[in-house]
Amino acid sequence: MADDLGSIVPVNVRRVWENEQYHFTPWLARAENMALLSGAVGLELEVQNIEVAIGPYSADILAKDVGTGRYVVIENQFGKTNHDHLGKLLTYASVLDARAVIWISEKFTDEHQKTLDWLNDHTTEQLEFYGVTLELWQIDESRPAVRFNVVSRPSQMARQAAAAGTNEELSETRQIQLEFWTQVSEKLKSSKTLSSTQTPRPQYWFDVPLGRANIVLSCACNVDEGKLGVRVYIGNKVADLALPQLEMDKAAIEQEIGQQLLWNPNADSMDKIIALYREADLHDRAAWAEYVEWMVHTVSLFRKTFAPRVKRLQLAVTPETPPDSSSAEPTVAPEISPF
Repeated sequence: MADDLGSIVPVNVRRVWENEQYHFTPWLARAENMALLSGAVGLELEVQNIEVAIGPYSADILAKDVGTGRYVVIENQFGKTNHDHLGKLLTYASVLDARAVIWISEKFTDEHQKTLDWLNDHTTEQLEFYGVTLELWQIDESRPAVRFNVVSRPSQMARQAAAAGTNEELSETRQIQLEFWTQVSEKLKSSKTLSSTQTPRPQYWFDVPLGRANIVLSCACNVDEGKLGVRVYIGNKVADLALPQLEMDKAAIEQEIGQQLLWNPNADSMDKIIALYREADLHDRAAWAEYVEWMVHTVSLFRKTFAPRVKRLQLAVTPETPPDSSSAEPTVAPEISPF
């Protein structure tokens, strides 16, 4: 049996994308590929534009963190990191007033990785810097699979400080929300349900990507009403197309979940949800272990059930083709399998 095992080998990125600007950047800007990067860094990224002109240069991708509304600059670089790209990245971020920066490269030098770590430790909590390596792997002659590996990110403490300010400023409800989502986040990662998560924030929702723009798992924590929930949250840009397709599979979905779900309970809302709720007294911290376990189990079940279906949805919108991107040559994206 062991003789039948394949060998995992690295693949040169230029074998798939000949040019970083004309081939890799348009590929990354597609919603399904941006979702892979979102999952790696723990942000919900939505592309706003590509090749954004900044003086004589252009930022590769300008995105928005849907969870916070902040702008994010993404700079792509084949080969090894260099000072030129670091300088451009900081310039783009300042001109575009970005609150997060993602630098993608095949290899980070020690000094550039330390620079990002230093920036995260010493700049304002409102700024976040991510270093991400681009990797391609294949087993024998299989299709290449892409993997984004985060080598530098803000510390969890700094990110929570940015999200919440100081704990003294929070109401009791918001403090409960922040602490509860922190425990949920840690459990999602320690249980291997997710490799990374968004920053826990003092708010009633906590989003988990589902692999498509405008559709997420939005976990809910309503302290006042004593309720927890996991919801497939479908943004209004795609709601009229996505919800009917999912409803056609309602019976199979509920069989896999093992419970009846609430389908579009707020019919007048432009955004649509498919939800499962339960009662929970979040003031009773002795019950939190069970609540966290339920939340993590339900998120895992919803992702297993909905993620493949969401990926197959036929959505007649093109958010992955940002406006004013004529400087990027059109290209046929290669077949790439996510890890």
